[in-house]
Amino acid sequence: MDLSNILFYVFAALTLLCGVLVIANPFSRNPVTSAMFLVLTIISMAGLFVLLHAFFLAAVQILVYAGAVIVLFLFVIMLLDLKEESRRKIKIYGVIAGVISVGAILAIFLKSLRATNLQPQPSPSIEGGTAALGKLLFTNYVLPFEVVSVLLLVAMIGVILLSKKDLK
Repeated sequence: MDLSNILFYVFAALTLLCGVLVIANPFSRNPVTSAMFLVLTIISMAGLFVLLHAFFLAAVQILVYAGAVIVLFLFVIMLLDLKEESRRKIKIYGVIAGVISVGAILAIFLKSLRATNLQPQPSPSIEGGTAALGKLLFTNYVLPFEVVSVLLLVAMIGVILLSKKDLK
């Protein structure tokens, strides 16, 4: 086994372990801890992108998701101010429904995997890079990009105003 295979298995195991700890954390029921495990999941996925030589995707994964989205999640978690006694108990019907849903999705995945032709495909040649993507993004899609950023700003201001205790 070479180094890239070992790193792949390490990053894949870290991604799966941290992803499970986001949902079912035996160490703490604090949502901030789950958000931190989500950061570790995203960083280990970026390591998988680096192994695929997709350096731009790895950088975007860390900057956008681990940086901006997790900060937004933590902002909402802190604004909600969840109390320990106000958390819901796990209901058995929800657990059973979740297990059945995951089983159905797994069965569909395995059925579609068996139906596919798993012949090795030639690797595509790498054409273009981030320069062409940036040029396309800032020439043809400037208006939608700016509209989405203004919409996110308005949503953030709305959340801040709605979360205030006493509006005057």
